[in-house]
Parts: sequence; structure tokens; C-alpha cells
Amino acid sequence: MGVSRAWHTAVVTDEHDHDHEHDHDHGHHHGVSAGADRRWLSVALGLIAVFMVAEVVAGILAHSLALLSDAAHMLTDAGAIILALVAMRLAARPPEGGYTFGLKRAEILSAQANGLTMLILAVWLGIEAVRHLVDPPQVAGGLVLGTALVGIVVNLAAAWAMSRANRSSLNVEGAFQHIVSDLFAFIATAIAGVVLVTTGFARADAIATLVVVVLMVRAGQRLVRESGRIFLEAAPAGVDPPALGRRLADLDEVVEVHDLHVWLITSGQPALSAHVLVDRRGDCHAVRAEIEDLLRREYHITHSTLQVDHADGVPDVHCEDPHGVSYKRGPHV
Repeated sequence: MGVSRAWHTAVVTDEHDHDHEHDHDHGHHHGVSAGADRRWLSVALGLIAVFMVAEVVAGILAHSLALLSDAAHMLTDAGAIILALVAMRLAARPPEGGYTFGLKRAEILSAQANGLTMLILAVWLGIEAVRHLVDPPQVAGGLVLGTALVGIVVNLAAAWAMSRANRSSLNVEGAFQHIVSDLFAFIATAIAGVVLVTTGFARADAIATLVVVVLMVRAGQRLVRESGRIFLEAAPAGVDPPALGRRLADLDEVVEVHDLHVWLITSGQPALSAHVLVDRRGDCHAVRAEIEDLLRREYHITHSTLQVDHADGVPDVHCEDPHGVSYKRGPHV
């Protein structure tokens, strides 16, 4: 916003400036509670890695695509957890240099990578499953069933460990979704094993693989969509910017709100900026404090940057490149 002359803004004196900074910082949780989360993720990684090797051997011996697809899925599980651990370390670094928010979005990169690997792997497994439906190989049903039952136990333990971590992080949630979808995949594989043992229906193995594919596509597209929204700086889920703009414009002494932006720095860390014009008799400091309190209470937004000016002290063209809608006091259509 280009301004050619001094305005009567919310920050007038050094004392007020100090108070504003204090309010602005209070309640921010930019740090990542990485210690406990890393321990729980490491436990899950150990369980997954050990069983994955055993499952590859079992899948080869049993000629089971379902077991091999589960093992491949577990490989992405392990990769997802490793990415999550690396991203947590990067995100915990303090801001420095040109990275004014630090490396918070390393976690979102990790979540998007997890989603994309799930989708790519799902395509490959889907093609193989169709081939096995057309020409089903002989599958050792007993080995499939036994391995799948052990896999259910291992994934339950890994999912429990992951649930102890902070799942409000899209990064951790992405790794957790890998584990949960793998758990359901093992359940499908166990059912296929029962069918193989009791009926000898060889196509049950390929059908179980297709169930795994559906679960992977569902989880993968959700991660890609949510991480994409953060990268594109869309408003957080549950926040309607036009409704928020009208809400702010209807506050006492507020004349207009424009250049309103609401986005996520990373998962669970919403931020807002806006230019607020106040009636010439209004108190800019009081209006700013009221808006910050409203954002904190009703929208859980504690990171806000507000430029508050008296309307009659602002030039006619006060924003060189305004973005979005201007919200003004009065009836809204």
C-alpha cells in the first residue's frame, strides 16, 4: 500500500508501538513440539520397516500381488514418516535471512509428497490388479492370511503410536493417513486370504488389491488437495472471507475494510492482514484491539497484521494495487 503522507494510524507513539507488538506476538505458537512427536513417529517407523521386509518375502513366496501391494504401501508409509521427521526438524528452525516465517512449509511439502506418492503407486497397483483379474496366478492363501493378520496387528500398533503425535499438523496427519489406509488394506487382504483358503477363488487377491488402490487414491487426493490449498494461500477451512469482511465492517466506528487476506502459514497457523478505515471520531487503537480480540475469539486467528487509519486522513488513492472486495458499513446484499 503506497502512502504519500503521514496518516492518523493505529500506531502513533513508541509506547503504542511497543504495546501493539506485544499483543501481536502473544498467543502465537510458531514452534513445533518436535521432541515427543519425533519419538512416536520413530516408533511407528521401526514397526513398519521391520514388517515390510518380512512381507516382501512372504509376498514373493505366496505369489500374492495383494501382499506385495501392501508391502509397497508400507514402503510409502516408511517414506512418509521419514519425510515427516525431516520436515519437523526443518520447521523447528527459527526464521532467518529471507525465510521470514522459517521453514514452516517444509511440512506441507512433505504432506504433498506423501499424497503424490500414494496416487502414483495406486495407478501402478491398479494396472497390475487388472492384469491379475484377467489372468490370475496361483496364490498361497494360507500364507496370505497369516501375513495379513500379523500386518493388522503391526499397523494397529503403528497407528496408535502415530495418534500420540500432534495430528493437527498436516505433515503428521499425512503420515498417519498412510498408516490407516494400510491398516484397511491388510483387513481387505486378510478377507481375500480367507476366501482363497476356503474356496480357492484366485481372483480374490486382485480384488483385495483394488480395494487397497481405492483407499490410496482417497487418502492421496485429500493430502494433495489440502496441501495445495495452503500453497495457493486459500482461506482456512471454516473461514468465509466475505462474511468475515462484512463482520469487521459492521463493527462500531469502522467505515471500510479492504485488502483483506486470510491464509495458512502452515497447518494450524492461520494469519490475516487487512486495511481498516475508521470514522474520524473513532479511536484507531481501540478498534484494532477490538478486531484482534474478535479474530482470536471467533476465528482462532492470533497472527494478524492490521493497518488502521482514519478515513478522512487517507488520500483518495491510498492503495496502489488493492486486492479483493471493499467491505463497507451498511446493509449487505
